[in-house]
Amino acid sequence: MTRSRQSKSKRRIIQFGGREIVAEGLDLGFWADISHRCMTASWPSFIAGAAAVFLIFNAAFALLYWIGDQPIANVPGGAYIDFFYFSIETLSTAGYGDMHPQTHYGHFVATIELFTGIFSMSLMTGLIFARFSRPNARVMFAKSLVVSIHEGKPTLMARFANERHTIVSHATAQISLFRTGISKEGHRYGHFTDLPLTRGDSPVLALSWMLYHVIDAHSPLHGLGPDELKAMNAHFIVLVPGYDEMAAQTVRSRQTYFPDDVRFGEHYADIVSIADNGRVRIDYSRFHDTEPDRPDAAPGRQSH
Repeated sequence: MTRSRQSKSKRRIIQFGGREIVAEGLDLGFWADISHRCMTASWPSFIAGAAAVFLIFNAAFALLYWIGDQPIANVPGGAYIDFFYFSIETLSTAGYGDMHPQTHYGHFVATIELFTGIFSMSLMTGLIFARFSRPNARVMFAKSLVVSIHEGKPTLMARFANERHTIVSHATAQISLFRTGISKEGHRYGHFTDLPLTRGDSPVLALSWMLYHVIDAHSPLHGLGPDELKAMNAHFIVLVPGYDEMAAQTVRSRQTYFPDDVRFGEHYADIVSIADNGRVRIDYSRFHDTEPDRPDAAPGRQSH
């Protein structure tokens, strides 16, 4: 019973590529990697946590002032809330001046609080700067992959676009297939296979880009359909790194697709057109749309 409770207490739900993974048996305390938690927490959680720490610090120091023998001058009535306000002014280094330490005990507590305030403010400034300065590519991926006929050959296609419309130079792209199998010894294992692309690099990524993997006799997808992909627990990972010239940083984006996200016998809706004034028009409202192939062009399950 005790061992079962310990196992449950160490269970964590991890979001990875849109899939929930249950991790058990990893004894990682809350404070073991607090810097990583501060960087990966959502902004509402980060702000709420910072506010909670700020209030706890001030409440603790206000209590130390409150139990002293009149350590602070000009405190009306000696109420705890007045010491709490003084603590906020001291911890934040505001120091309005109407209340000030008047005993050695008050100066000692105020000294510790000032050091704590300087240290915590510096730490908070660094965390906020680090969160804001993290590179973010803002690449929009189509919700589905499609398998259709392209240039007369069955082809797996992936579409994505640069939402910022900034210049991302030296962009590269990669599609990896992850699948599980059974070894000769009867052990389950998983491995990645990179899918060859007709072109996996682009000098400039400013608008949209389409990736093509030809499903021929040498392709890992040869002869596979939706049922086979599900049976091998397959999923596709699209990785796009590049250099954002505006941010002067290398940025990376990743998208994971599962078997249900692969549309066989469909192609992406056309989003590019020419307006009357000669301008190129891109309709991003149809970016995720797919359309069925013509009956004479649908690849279905490729076995040749």
